[in-house]
Amino acid sequence: MHKDCERIMLTEEQLRSRVKEVALVVDEDYKDKSPLVVGILKGSIIFYADFIRFLSMPVELDFMAVSSYGSGAVSSGNLKIKKDLDKDVKGRDVIIVEDIIDSGFTLACLKRMLEERGAASVKIVTLLDKAERREYDIKSDYNCFIIENEFVVGYGLDYNEQYRHLPYIGILKRSVYEK
Repeated sequence: MHKDCERIMLTEEQLRSRVKEVALVVDEDYKDKSPLVVGILKGSIIFYADFIRFLSMPVELDFMAVSSYGSGAVSSGNLKIKKDLDKDVKGRDVIIVEDIIDSGFTLACLKRMLEERGAASVKIVTLLDKAERREYDIKSDYNCFIIENEFVVGYGLDYNEQYRHLPYIGILKRSVYEK
């Protein structure tokens, strides 16, 4: 375990097993379709890669980079699009793949934006859900884990661009982010 982690919340094995289970459900739900699978950079990249490897349906891949956090541990309440989609979503089934749903601000904004752009449907797949922190009326359509309100890192999630490489989800020590 990394020295900055208080404990491991989800092991590499737990992550792999649950991501496969959720991907197989999504695969079945979209078996006669070819959705656009949108990864939200950078946090979802490891989850996204593992998730799409378990899909058998034909998919197109695209990415968005958005931020509502900056360098802090709490959302700023402002969504900044750093990289927009390359593909047109009009008339497409879109699956957003996100690392974590916390307040719900980012996903609420993204879903509304893609619907306004004419997507036929927009579904959300999240690795982690901090349901007790929800401030916006949004929920994921497919979720791997509901977690307690802890600051987590690893498996793509970061704090100040660190810890993404960890193969597990760990709880970051408060002393690291409350300096």
